[in-house]
Amino acid sequence: MQVGVYEFLAQDRVIYGRPAAEAVAATVATLGKRRPLIVASRTLSRSTGVVAAIRAALGDACAGVFDGCVEHVPRASVLALAGEVRRLQPDLIVTVGGGTPIDTVKVALVALAEGITDAAGFDTVRIRVAEDGSRIVPVVKDPPLRQIIVPTTLSGAEFSNLGGATDAERRVKDLYTGRHIGGQVVILDPAVTVHTPERLWLSTGIRAVDHAVETVCSRRPQPFTDATCLHGLTMLARALRANRERPDDLDARLESQLGVWLATTGLGRVEWGASHGIGHQLGAVAGVPHGHCSCVMLPSVLRWNQAVNADRQALVARALGWGDGDAAAAVADLVHDLGQPGSLRSVGVTRDHFAAIAAGAMQNMMVRSNPRPITGEDDVREILELAW
Repeated sequence: MQVGVYEFLAQDRVIYGRPAAEAVAATVATLGKRRPLIVASRTLSRSTGVVAAIRAALGDACAGVFDGCVEHVPRASVLALAGEVRRLQPDLIVTVGGGTPIDTVKVALVALAEGITDAAGFDTVRIRVAEDGSRIVPVVKDPPLRQIIVPTTLSGAEFSNLGGATDAERRVKDLYTGRHIGGQVVILDPAVTVHTPERLWLSTGIRAVDHAVETVCSRRPQPFTDATCLHGLTMLARALRANRERPDDLDARLESQLGVWLATTGLGRVEWGASHGIGHQLGAVAGVPHGHCSCVMLPSVLRWNQAVNADRQALVARALGWGDGDAAAAVADLVHDLGQPGSLRSVGVTRDHFAAIAAGAMQNMMVRSNPRPITGEDDVREILELAW
């Protein structure tokens, strides 16, 4: 008999089909907040009108804008944001952007909840892996405020209470969680995504595909996420190709955003595998963007796992339009059609990086919950060679 528990995210609502600035102002009023702080990427804040429009809609209530988010979320940038929150005393954060600002806010909320003021303080609250591969997940207090999110990429970070930050000393990206660090409200407006570079948009779309694939192919899958993720994969396969062909088609961009919503239902709730786990270390060690980590790792991880979950992979292949059950080929074909990199070499990873990637991967809870057990660094290296 199957046994399982699915915990729904502490998320009030998802709003779509409404201009972001208007929806943010209405949401702030509905929540009864009076001093929101905008957190955004530097490019969105200084090179587009997206953040300015939201700030104008908030009027004098806006506490300010923080745009010091840094890719791969180093601990120092998290501490910088936490310091600004302590200084400005907002009662809500409005996060605008992709996975970098969203995760920066998530981990900053952990820091605020736990009173962390230096880099070493994060070690007490990061998720760790025991020698036997089991997860050690510290209980984190509720933060003093929450975030609402206007995403501009397809990373799916807006739909989880799991965030990552990089320890520059260990060269490892650690994960953090807390029930209220995720988005209280998510606002999907395809119009604000037209500023997102095509390469970033499409590669984070593969990141969303990775979320769905590793959910369906989990060593402990469950029917709710099978349904949402398989439908999400079909939507993404169709919409992402349309996004490349017709980048100004807002309906197709919204379909990708909605596909991401479905594809992320397993995030933090269903055990994932080595594509995500090794991918975290590609970012920490070699600076590979999140989306490209999925582009280069997911097909190889599927090939490495195929001996133990061919039946689950066949579900993925069908959802992506391939009837022969070859999920790795189906994903690789989508990556190719979107013009994204398909090998470690093409994203700047060298074999000199392999030792650090493998060592860091063995500290990652997702590597340790891979469907085909990964028992040591040699297994990680074998997967890296497949992706080379």
